[in-house]
Amino acid sequence: MSETITATSKFQELIDTIEELSLDEQELLVEIISHHLLMQRRSELIAEVEEAREAYKKGEFKQGTVADLMKDLEE
Repeated sequence: MSETITATSKFQELIDTIEELSLDEQELLVEIISHHLLMQRRSELIAEVEEAREAYKKGEFKQGTVADLMKDLEE
């Protein structure tokens, strides 16, 4: 429980600090964070594609129709 309180208070401190920034600085921070998130998502996607390629090379994949996929998802 104390970890949650500590994390919450640190997050609130961060928000307070951001609110002290000028509008231009806040906009720049948003751009930086957005770019960072985009790069993280891109890295995750690249890793997933590589994993799928490796599975394909090893024959660890399943072929079927969309109906087969939907059936598998329901199970």
